[in-house]
Amino acid sequence: MSGPHDLEGLTCSEAAARLLADGPNELPASRPLGAWRLLVDVVSEPMFLLLVACGGVYLGLGDRGEALMLLGFVLVVIGMTFFQQRRTERSLEALRELSCPRALVIRDGRQARIAGRELVAGDLVLLAEGDRVPADMELTAASNLTVDESMLTGESVPVTKHAEAEGAGEAERRVYSGTLVTQGTASGIVVATGERSALGRIGASLATLGVELTPIQLETRGVVKTVAVAGLCLAACLAFAYWWLRGDWLQGLLAGLTLAMAILPEELPVILTLFLGLSARRLAREQVLARSIPAIELLGATSVLCVDKTGTLTVNRMEVSRLWSEQGDYLCLPPGAAALQEELHGLLEYAVLASHRRAFDPMEHAIGEAGARLLANTEHLHADWMLIDDYPLSRQMLAMSRVWRSPDQSAYLVAAKGAPEAIVDLCHMAPQRAAAIAAQVAALADSGLRVIGVARATFPASRLPDNQHDFDFEFLGLVALEDPVRPEVPQAVAQCHAAGMRVVMITGDHPATALAIARQAGIADGAGTLLSGEELAAMDDAALRARLAGTTVYCRIAPEQKLRLVQALRSEGDIVAMTGDGVNDAPALKAASIGVAMGARGSDVAREAAALVLLKDDFSSLLLAVRHGRRLFANLRKAIVFIVAVHVPIVGLSILPVLLGWPILLMPVHILFLQLVIDPACSIVFEAEPVEAGAMAARPRSRDQRLFDRDLLIRGLLQGGGLLLMLIVYHVLLSGAGISEAGVRTTIFVTLILANLGLIHANRSWTPRGRERRVSANRPFAWIGLSALLLLAVVLGVEPIRDMFAFALPGAAALAMSVLVAALGVAWFESVKWVQARWRWPA
Repeated sequence: MSGPHDLEGLTCSEAAARLLADGPNELPASRPLGAWRLLVDVVSEPMFLLLVACGGVYLGLGDRGEALMLLGFVLVVIGMTFFQQRRTERSLEALRELSCPRALVIRDGRQARIAGRELVAGDLVLLAEGDRVPADMELTAASNLTVDESMLTGESVPVTKHAEAEGAGEAERRVYSGTLVTQGTASGIVVATGERSALGRIGASLATLGVELTPIQLETRGVVKTVAVAGLCLAACLAFAYWWLRGDWLQGLLAGLTLAMAILPEELPVILTLFLGLSARRLAREQVLARSIPAIELLGATSVLCVDKTGTLTVNRMEVSRLWSEQGDYLCLPPGAAALQEELHGLLEYAVLASHRRAFDPMEHAIGEAGARLLANTEHLHADWMLIDDYPLSRQMLAMSRVWRSPDQSAYLVAAKGAPEAIVDLCHMAPQRAAAIAAQVAALADSGLRVIGVARATFPASRLPDNQHDFDFEFLGLVALEDPVRPEVPQAVAQCHAAGMRVVMITGDHPATALAIARQAGIADGAGTLLSGEELAAMDDAALRARLAGTTVYCRIAPEQKLRLVQALRSEGDIVAMTGDGVNDAPALKAASIGVAMGARGSDVAREAAALVLLKDDFSSLLLAVRHGRRLFANLRKAIVFIVAVHVPIVGLSILPVLLGWPILLMPVHILFLQLVIDPACSIVFEAEPVEAGAMAARPRSRDQRLFDRDLLIRGLLQGGGLLLMLIVYHVLLSGAGISEAGVRTTIFVTLILANLGLIHANRSWTPRGRERRVSANRPFAWIGLSALLLLAVVLGVEPIRDMFAFALPGAAALAMSVLVAALGVAWFESVKWVQARWRWPA
């Protein structure tokens, strides 16, 4: 290769000046949130601000103990939220590969290897097999150069490149940042770096696609604001009523603040944070990184799953699938099925000889592996043969030949491989025979296989000819290779269909290859399900929407068309999850409802754009995430029913004493106890519940289904209303028996705690099958129940704490009655469930 030695490249001073002017050769990436930014986002939540304001009012009123407990609770919640978000950001930073490719350049007329980030426009770069192209370059010289551009185009087959001097077009004489040199050598001038490169422009386009809140976030935010405003208004009314009826405005203010604390739904952001955080941690243990934690819940509602072929459905690794000659045929997959017949030994032998021993090209690597496996312990592997010369692939001849000399022969042995039509041309065969071979090539290609021809020749050990045509080649046969479907994919696709999700493949590959892979994966069953990028380009949006329902395979799709497809599917009302690993997938990943990136082989840009990252590149991990999403939504509804139900008696016991002239039953410290012990803890119990039976056999929930709907509210109000009625009756009986004010307050509070534990237990499952499953204990519930009872015992048994709670030491009879009333409450909760199952109320 003469090009690089005839140029001196930039001087070091020129390069330094350009680096200062243009900036480093780095991709535009999402800047990770700093600790202070995370903290500001957490504490600016409306509910947190309201709780801090309530604590400040308590401090102003002199109730320092209650104020400190409230503010301590706020700090605990803020700490948990901050810790989880910070941990997620750090996980992403650990995932991102910080090392950039290094580049061999000519600086001041000498070769120097520098960090890729130091490259500037105008640098002269040398490339060889196995190099990652560090920037967009215009080739000045190239020898047998092929480049894997699958990260940009989706094509799994390497592309041949030529220098400008060879008359190549712009696409053929340019290589792009992030692509991989699989064969040959080259030199080129850097024309674009960083965000100005093709790879960088894709990353920059992501900035125009804003981050959307998921429906559950929007709904929860709306409910919290509505209930908060209503609660504050009701609390103000109660404070005014207390002052009007009893003439004590300070105690009225305390009663109003107590009611505000009872009504304000601070549990909702806590529960949502804990559910999502714990689910993210569970998924992380399964090698699924949740970059956007709320997307876990939304994934459970996915109705369409768009998948890329290369590296997602397939392993992104070529394998020899079939060997064919006019004398025999052999299926190489699965390995070990049968020994390779003798008449095909020469075909594979010369296919290996026509490949590089240290192969970077995926096809050559696959041929080498097949030779080592199928020709082991034969005389057809030639480690001692000497390479004399080679004839590289060219635009005029899509075949390459390698010339060898064996230790025991004086003549040269020539091995050739390449496009079947080129090998047929080299062999100068008769038209009828050539037509028969072409028909076999077409049949193999229709099965999604990549086909190459192989030939051999001998030549006297003298001066080699300048052209491969001067050899007298003998046609040996065809080698068919495939990028196989991942073994777990067909079963995972079938599970997607069973779960009511459509699976759509979007690829840049040839129609025959795309359809063959889709059939193997179980995505498509006919040619009518296929739409090409050329057809798509000719369609307007209305015509495209008409084709969406019946199309499951999209081939020859350009990156901007992937984005259009995702947006079209979403406009039809679908919740769209998009998987991918290439840079070309990034805009569609971010535009999708949930973007899912393949982490092991994927690009940084794809990971930055995605909501979830599959660290194992295991397609079945996506089904696990869907299962987590469905379980999360169902368990969230159970937790919310508990929150609604538990607030009914708390609010009732805060209002009724004021209106009926009873002594105050619930004080701020009592509500803080419930909030600190029962309410946050219940979210851990419900989050730990396994997925309900049949959840993955049901269709995704409707995008219009709300988390807070009528049936959920009715269930919670019935459960809580029944408990409130029991407590009121119990209070009347206790007061009529002459029990002291502190004794009544103590007994009612103990009953409320026990009933709340029973309420958690009753709502762990809403289906009859759940009763059979309950034999497997929920360990968090056992620990939380035990902890709540121990804390209650401390409150009752330690006199200073008991005095702070305004309690009296209860007797055995009072405790027994509290257990009995709580048991009646549990019976009521179960009866509500029975009626729900009997009349099939929606869960």
